[in-house]
Parts: sequence; structure tokens; C-alpha cells
Amino acid sequence: MKLSVLAVGHRQPAWVNEGCAEYLKRMPRELPATVSEIKPEPRGSKTREQLLAAEKARIREALAGGSRIVVLDEKGDDLTTLKLAKRLEAWMQDGRDVALLIGGADGLDEEFKQQADDRLRLSSLTLPHGMARLLLCEQLYRAVSVLKNHPYHREG
Repeated sequence: MKLSVLAVGHRQPAWVNEGCAEYLKRMPRELPATVSEIKPEPRGSKTREQLLAAEKARIREALAGGSRIVVLDEKGDDLTTLKLAKRLEAWMQDGRDVALLIGGADGLDEEFKQQADDRLRLSSLTLPHGMARLLLCEQLYRAVSVLKNHPYHREG
């Protein structure tokens, strides 16, 4: 199984890219993870719906066929790290690759949200996209460390 973070946006600060790279390289060989940037649609005079439709098409091109789709959404499941670890374990047992989608400035197309296999919420706080990307990478690594009884995660 592979984990793919597909994030609409570009030109993240170096600290975001370096942080994500650090957590991704820590992932075990049996659970490789990547981050791919999806080019946002230029705003111009387009409506929100037009922007989201164009970004949806780009995301679909980047998706591996048959992947479990997990959207990051403010109305998604609000999980603790331990619950995320259990969810990751269930995804691993399912065996399909997992694509975690982070929308752009206008979010994600409603169709993605409706058809997603899972919806996750990272925080009740509004996060910059780069921070959300980095937080997701760290939490995926932390969830794996919980499953492997690695001392990275300390409870209580």
C-alpha cells in the first residue's frame, strides 16, 4: 500500500517542503508516502465552481486508479492520533493505495467530498495550506509509529 498526499497549491515555503520530506523519509518501506502538488487554477474572473472543476480534473489525473479517497475537510471525522492510527491500520488491511486530498484556497469540489471513502478533519483551527500539508505528514508518521510501538508517540 502507498500513501499519496495530493495537495492543491504550489510554491510552499522551504520549511514546509523540508518538514514533509523529513517525515516522508521516516515512513517504513512497506508504507511509502509521497506529497504531490496539484497546480491551482488561476483565479481571474472564474467562478468558484469553475475553479473547483478545473482543480478536480487535475486531481483526477494525479489519482492512482482504485485508490481509497480520503478528503481533508472541516466537516470530516475529528480523530485523535490513536484513532488515526486505527484508521490507518484498517486502510492497510484493505490493501488499496490511499490518496489524501487537500484542496486549494476554495476547498475541494463537492463531488470529491460526497464520493470520498473517508473524510478527515485536521483541526478546528484554520490552517495555512502548507501547515496542513506538514501536519498531515507528521500525523501519518506518528500513526505509523503508534502501530509499530515506536517511542515517537507518548501518551499521557
